[in-house]
Amino acid sequence: MTNVDTTSAIGQQIRTVSGRTPAAGTDMEYWTATANAIVAKLADSWEKTEKTYNSGRMQHYFSAEFLMGRAMLNNLNNLGLIADTRAALENYGQDLSNVLDAEYDAALGNGGLGRLAACFLDSCATLNLPVRGYGILYRYGLFKQYFENGYQEEKPDAWMEEGYPFVIRREEEQKLVRYNDLVVRAIPYDMPITGYGTKNVNTLRLWKSEPLEDFDYNAFNSQKFTEAIVERERVNDICRVLYPNDSTFEGKVLRVRQQYFFCSASLQAIVENELKERGSLKDFAKYNCMQLNDTHPVLAIPELMRILLDEHNMTWEEAWDIVSHSFAYTNHTVLAEALETWEISIFERLFPRIMEIIYEIDNRFRSELAAAGYHPGKIDYMAPVSGNMVHMAWIACYASYSINGVAALHTEILKRDTLHDWHDIWPEKFNNKTNGVTPRRWLDLCNPRLSQLLTELIGNDSWVRDLDKLQSLESYLEDDTVLTRLNEIKAANKRDFAKWIKQRQGIEINPEAIYDVQIKRLHEYKRQLMNGLYILDLYFRIKDNPEQKFPPRVFIFGAKAAPGYVRAKAIIKLLNEIAKLVNNDPVVSQTIKVVFVENYNVSPAEHIIPAADVSEQISTAGKEASGTSNMKFMMNGALTLGTMDGANVEIAEAVGKENAYIFGALEEDLPELRRGYNPQAVAEETPGLRRVLDAFTDGTLSDEGTGIFHDLQLSLLESNGWEEADVYYVLGDFADYRETRDQMAADFYSDRRHWAQMCWKNIVESGRFSSDRTISDYAEEVWKISPSAI
Repeated sequence: MTNVDTTSAIGQQIRTVSGRTPAAGTDMEYWTATANAIVAKLADSWEKTEKTYNSGRMQHYFSAEFLMGRAMLNNLNNLGLIADTRAALENYGQDLSNVLDAEYDAALGNGGLGRLAACFLDSCATLNLPVRGYGILYRYGLFKQYFENGYQEEKPDAWMEEGYPFVIRREEEQKLVRYNDLVVRAIPYDMPITGYGTKNVNTLRLWKSEPLEDFDYNAFNSQKFTEAIVERERVNDICRVLYPNDSTFEGKVLRVRQQYFFCSASLQAIVENELKERGSLKDFAKYNCMQLNDTHPVLAIPELMRILLDEHNMTWEEAWDIVSHSFAYTNHTVLAEALETWEISIFERLFPRIMEIIYEIDNRFRSELAAAGYHPGKIDYMAPVSGNMVHMAWIACYASYSINGVAALHTEILKRDTLHDWHDIWPEKFNNKTNGVTPRRWLDLCNPRLSQLLTELIGNDSWVRDLDKLQSLESYLEDDTVLTRLNEIKAANKRDFAKWIKQRQGIEINPEAIYDVQIKRLHEYKRQLMNGLYILDLYFRIKDNPEQKFPPRVFIFGAKAAPGYVRAKAIIKLLNEIAKLVNNDPVVSQTIKVVFVENYNVSPAEHIIPAADVSEQISTAGKEASGTSNMKFMMNGALTLGTMDGANVEIAEAVGKENAYIFGALEEDLPELRRGYNPQAVAEETPGLRRVLDAFTDGTLSDEGTGIFHDLQLSLLESNGWEEADVYYVLGDFADYRETRDQMAADFYSDRRHWAQMCWKNIVESGRFSSDRTISDYAEEVWKISPSAI
């Protein structure tokens, strides 16, 4: 598409979208018009890609969430249309940056799980792999976070209010999803996924729930106005929000209803295509593989059994042979208690037939293991149905031909601990696939200054498709010109972030300070609380020593807590109170500032990560499955300050521990360290720590009399009936954390050349953490698919 073509296409779309001439178009109308022009350009290639993929072996990626971020710039970059589009918009007096900023983030995901799925789709398209994603078209997504007096509050994230051209309604391909109490139309909305430097256009299929009848006309005419829309709203609830609060029974029912909805609709579409292409289902497993991204889509297993048994008259043995060769399962947690379980009563209420099939899976599982001579206690623990609960992970482990972890340490913990019973019996199912992130969004697009330098040094942009090529730049570790430019790039990115956060939240920060960043989902094991303890301790140290020079720092947080996760929300309040204390102190605020980025999601991350100096990856060793923010920071030249946990282990291995800041207890040492562990004694013996903990309740910080800070303090110091004290070893690791973090800050200011060398080493070694590498491993070792370029 030439600049003239682009100009004409956008102009025509403006008229269609707005009913006005281009001269009167708003930024949002120009965004919509440009998005429509992109989709129109993709149409031929998209249709051809679909036909090519449908005819051969396909991999189907089932995930409850896809945290896609903004689509416009990513598509323009992949298609090589940024310059043309910028010039076309300038012809109408429009600035591309303003038009891009009009786009809302697609609220289809939450944290690492959903962002991983998005990176995987990007890599599959770039590598021309026949992969289709399946999920739910959420009306409001997770939620829009805002702070009210330091507390997290939630409101709907109405991201599709003005339309979203990158999802295309395919009403003619709708399916019916049947519950015991409800029949729902599942309408597919397809999102094009472009690859970098390829004509292939992959698809993310998102299902929207709609009622069979939108409106009860007779009820309305009888003045029963509410009753006229009851059924419609009940159906709409299925797709209204991501992860509805499941602290109540009805919340759990809705979650299960959601999961079955997209699994059933997706399988119906896959089975329909198989029949269309090959006329029967006998070779279904030869041509189809379903990857279950965590346990949310595990209902696909009994649902495919139902379809094969009830709709296609297969025997149990025939159906199970297909199912057991079609599913692969990715585990995302080492916490056995975090594996999904649901009450049997929910399944019996929603879909008795699915429950019958699960009972039969359970029965055959028990018989198989009993015949093999396993102990009844072991069988009962591993059984899909036990203790009046359905164990989703156990169904996945039994039915899947592949079970993978998402980092080397994580997979070893699964084998040794979380899933050790399964590994004992079926070791051949287990494999590791360390996570990765797409270098297109997380380096090339979000950090154009660094991207330009890398392209200049390599001589072309081939590294964008093959990140391993960055290793060829290691020779520049001693090049003063390159190291100086790297420091200048970081400084410019930091100035950009300072300007952005001032405009967004009114906070002024020092671009010359160290930007020390922790951005991730708020969970106790990720230990944002320990970060807060350090900042509070540093505050007191500065107050005690007003004449001492402390390294200037800006501590940056971004995190959402699940609405029902009371303690996580208390930690957010605590961090905001620490920010208030620090930022309002006339002396301390000259040295340090605390910034909590409100409503953290993909777009803020694209501003934060290129500006970061330090990447906080401080989870309790053995608790983080992988992490992906650690990889994004690494690619952008931020140094890891972290424990030997998740993918941090492999990052430290890649760059050498001398090019990261590693602290804390090792996973293998924690059991012994916890034996006889006394956090009260640790608090008394660690200089400054007792004062920090006392600040929770002595009036230094205010929780408005709610007692939530007292609960946080007690969680660190005292056991209760259901939880041991300091379960995530926050106090145990604190002294080492403080010493390591202090050293990091001193190093930054003492030798900027050496700091730049450390950053450069991280950048050039980041190739192994590209999602292209992860997906290539999946394709070859698990999915058994090959590239199909159109």
